[in-house]
Amino acid sequence: MTKIRSLIYRVHAWLGAIVALPVLAWASSGLLYALPSVVEGGRALPIDATRVRIAPSEALERANLFAGRQLPITALTLLVRDGRPTYQAVGGMGADSLLIDAETGEVRQTPPPGPLTRYFRQAHFFFFAGKWQVPLLVSLSFLACLSALTGIYLNLSLWRQRRNETRGG
Repeated sequence: MTKIRSLIYRVHAWLGAIVALPVLAWASSGLLYALPSVVEGGRALPIDATRVRIAPSEALERANLFAGRQLPITALTLLVRDGRPTYQAVGGMGADSLLIDAETGEVRQTPPPGPLTRYFRQAHFFFFAGKWQVPLLVSLSFLACLSALTGIYLNLSLWRQRRNETRGG
């Protein structure tokens, strides 16, 4: 084995070990999401439009009044929660949200998620990284690409070596 291939093999092994943990967390959290009863909000129920009395613009106003300031709301979703049509006003990266009852307009904070939902959000979307979320995901993606490329190189060089051995032997 040449020195360069030996070095690439060691780099590939280390990259695989580094990239494996976040990929495992991401894959296992995605598996949780495939089980709707495990992750809160993982199951979508049909909305009875006749029960919706509050317009989206009014829901946003009520959320701002509740908070006492203009909120940086990035998404407003109408869903069924506890059997009631409810708007969920999400700010930023989805970590904080308010619930606005679409029938009465009552506003409340979204209750804290259960342990499996917390794991899903932290592992799947890397919320734990805070402002480093995007740089961390880009770095890990780069390392995963590098791991794949070194693996491809090693496989191609191994196949070439075996082909040369069978031709010469």
